[in-house]
Amino acid sequence: MPIWLEAGFWGLAGASSLVIGAALAYFVKLPVRVITGIMAFGCGVLISAVAYDLIMEGFQSAGIEPIILGAVSGSVAYTIANWLVARSGGHHRKRSGGQQQKQGEGGGMAIAVGSLLDGIPESVVLGVGLLGGGGISLPMFAAIFLSNLPEGLSSAAGMLKSGRSKTYVFGLWGTIAVVSGLAALLGAALLGDASPALLATVNAVAAGALLTMVADTMIPEAVEGERGGTGFLVVIGLLVAFALSHSGG
Repeated sequence: MPIWLEAGFWGLAGASSLVIGAALAYFVKLPVRVITGIMAFGCGVLISAVAYDLIMEGFQSAGIEPIILGAVSGSVAYTIANWLVARSGGHHRKRSGGQQQKQGEGGGMAIAVGSLLDGIPESVVLGVGLLGGGGISLPMFAAIFLSNLPEGLSSAAGMLKSGRSKTYVFGLWGTIAVVSGLAALLGAALLGDASPALLATVNAVAAGALLTMVADTMIPEAVEGERGGTGFLVVIGLLVAFALSHSGG
C-alpha cells in the first residue's frame, strides 16, 4: 500500500472517534462529568504525544530552530483562526451543555470550521509521521483518537440539546472525519521528499497548534465539567501515553 494511502486510512481512523463520540452522545446520554473526564484524560495523552512524538523527535533530527519557529507559528496561527471562529459562533463547539443553543443557526458552520481547525493539524501529523518508515506511532494515534472522542461526545451532546437533528450531527462529524483523512493523505503525499528540517518544522507547527487547542478549548471545558479531578486525569493520560511511547509502541 502506498504511504499516502496508508496515511489517509490512519487519518480517517483517528478522526472516526468523532463519529463514535457523537453516537455515544445520541444513544447513551452520558453525564457531562463523564464526557469531560474523558476529555481531561485525552488532554494528558495529547500533551505527552505532542511533547515526545513531535517536539522531541523533531529536535533530535533537526535541532532547536525549526522547533521554535514552527511551534510559535502554529500557536499564533491557531490563536488567530480560533478567535475568528469564536466571533462567528463556534466558541462553544466543545461544550456539552446548553451553550450552543445561544449560537443560533449561524453557529453550525462555525462549529464545523472550528472542528476542522482542531482536526487538520492532528491528521497532518499522522500522515507526516509515516514518512520516516517506522509505521504509525501508536501513542500519537491514541492521543488523536482519545482527544477526538470527547470532542465528538461533548459537541454532539450540545448540538442535540440545542435542537440539531441527528442527520445534521452525524453528517457533520462524518464529513469532518473524511476531510481529516484527506488531510493526512495530502500531508504524506506532498512531503514525501521533504528534508528532516522541513518535516520537523511541519510537526512543530502542528504541535504548537495542538497545545494551544488543548489550553484554549479542551482544558476549560474539562475543568468546568469535571470540577476537581481534571488535573489528576490529565496526569494519568500523560503517563499512559508516555508508557506506550517508552514501551516502543
